[in-house]
Amino acid sequence: MRIYSRILAKKLINSCFKGKIIMLVGARQTGKTTLSNTVLEHFGKEIHVKKFNGDDPIDRELLTNKSLTALQQLIGNANFVFIDEGQKVGTIGQTLKLLVDHYGDSIQILVTGSSSMHLLDATQEPLTGRKYPYTLHPLSLSEIEPIYDPLSITKQQEERLIYGSYPHVTQLPSLKEKVQELKEITSSYLYRDILEFQQIKNPDILHKLLQALALQTGSEVSYTELSGLIGIDKNTVEKYVQLLEQSFVLFRLSPYGRNKRREISKLRKIFFWDTGIRNTLIQNFNPLSLRNDAGRLFENWMIAERMKKNSYEQKLVSSYFWRTYDGNEIDYIEEINQEKKGYEFRYKKQKSTRPFEKGEVQTSLITPEQIKDFLY
Repeated sequence: MRIYSRILAKKLINSCFKGKIIMLVGARQTGKTTLSNTVLEHFGKEIHVKKFNGDDPIDRELLTNKSLTALQQLIGNANFVFIDEGQKVGTIGQTLKLLVDHYGDSIQILVTGSSSMHLLDATQEPLTGRKYPYTLHPLSLSEIEPIYDPLSITKQQEERLIYGSYPHVTQLPSLKEKVQELKEITSSYLYRDILEFQQIKNPDILHKLLQALALQTGSEVSYTELSGLIGIDKNTVEKYVQLLEQSFVLFRLSPYGRNKRREISKLRKIFFWDTGIRNTLIQNFNPLSLRNDAGRLFENWMIAERMKKNSYEQKLVSSYFWRTYDGNEIDYIEEINQEKKGYEFRYKKQKSTRPFEKGEVQTSLITPEQIKDFLY
């Protein structure tokens, strides 16, 4: 099977042995363990590794609510500590603080987690100034096709829009196997941590919400309408959406507003980090030629790819959409240092894609032919 070179690999390696804990978060099945092992293999015989897995109850017990002396005995002469699925360790923040304060840069600690609400949130206060946080997403297009090749990108495009970019899914040879794997990810992994840690008693409600959101991809979402559709109160809908965002299933775009009365300021747009997951939720794997949502899929894919790129390049970018009551609209706006750039997405080829002004924002039209300039 193909081994992908992940963009974060060099960043993680260069962050080692600098007195900081490396925290790698991201949805399950995105390749966090594989990437971590790539880092360990880079150092090879230079390091002595001690590994723990938070999914293992014995390992959890070894790391939970322990004194520094007990942790020192546990680590022994290791100079690299790898904790997989660290969000499962009940006192992960306290444990990591004891270790990094005592050892400094003499050992490296690498922790992965599949939920920011349980790993990053749990370590926010005890590890202030003591960690390098990174987020790993499903494969980006530039990881699958590192060198831009128009023919390869064209061939990739339909598969990415329909089946997404989870590493194992991309490696399976048949479409049937891809669908089976996506269904397994969706049913077994997608929101496992939400159900486990938030003690949600009715997973069917969560699944119905995800299906409703999948059908509204790229549209402005009303929590009030969703609450009526699903049969739960508005506050619960908002809480579940936040949990799904913290578990890297989806992300929200806020409206860009300048406090003008004609700006729409309350609704959010919701997109999925992986279009394959979105299609699995609505059980639609039809070819793009037979779909009426190809344009929305392309918009979702492009925005998610752009946000992966910004995340990996560690750009301080604010992302929005823009729509006014009088019909002006921009699909996606990026603001960096008060400079704004807008993008509109069209799946079908356009006669002209020259930049244009819209609402005083310089806007570019992105079609499949403009992917190189937008993502590479």
